[in-house]
Amino acid sequence: MMAVIDLNCDMGEGSAVDAQLMPLMTSASIACGGHAGDEQTMRESIRLALTHGVSLGAHPSYPDREGFGRRAVRAAPDQVRADLAVQIQALATLASEAGAALRHVKPHGALYNQAMSDRALTEAIGAAVVDVDSSLIVVVLAGSPHARVLEDMGLRVAREAFIDRAYTAAGTLVSRDLPGAVITDAHYAAVRAVRMVRDGTTTAVDGTELNLRPDTLCIHSDTPGAVAIAQAVRTALREADVSIVALPEVMSDPGPRTPDPGLARPS
Repeated sequence: MMAVIDLNCDMGEGSAVDAQLMPLMTSASIACGGHAGDEQTMRESIRLALTHGVSLGAHPSYPDREGFGRRAVRAAPDQVRADLAVQIQALATLASEAGAALRHVKPHGALYNQAMSDRALTEAIGAAVVDVDSSLIVVVLAGSPHARVLEDMGLRVAREAFIDRAYTAAGTLVSRDLPGAVITDAHYAAVRAVRMVRDGTTTAVDGTELNLRPDTLCIHSDTPGAVAIAQAVRTALREADVSIVALPEVMSDPGPRTPDPGLARPS
């Protein structure tokens, strides 16, 4: 059976290349006021997505525009839930006005990463999604131990891998403050992407083999050379007989789904 994968990008964050990246994606996660974005940028991102037939998603975060949502924040779960619900609903309303609908929610930055190890935070994210629309797919880092928490809440969960970010042996992303954390070589990124999809694996910075089994691959719009990376990845995936489709189609694919075996791959 042909492998399928979604390509997603975080949009509406002030990148100058959104218009070039959008037609190369199948899903877009749009900033909705927490770390970036306002009504104007949300409307423009929705317009671009509709023009190119790209599936829409919300990209909410801690309300931290100064730190671009990438700083660790201590916030009560109830406050996180309320903040996220407001952001998701704002984008959902604008999408509806444009004749479109949201399909997924992908938390941003520190919120996304902290939820990997914080059950209460994961539950707050899930509750915010339920408050707005429980049919929305929630995107989490592949290998996240709390993906099951969201599934137990009745939500659909998509596992995400990052083409342009290095991994630690624990399956988390290498801090952006460290050398080599962001991958900018288009050819290398494309080779990684094919391996992530065809083999379900990638190699951490210390040589550890990680199981990922992603449903979607992310390219950041602020990665240097993001457009070239996206073009190289699309070409490589198609040459590897991988079908690139929007996230809702990936999630409805009737092919076998192997349960997540944990991050570390047996030697």
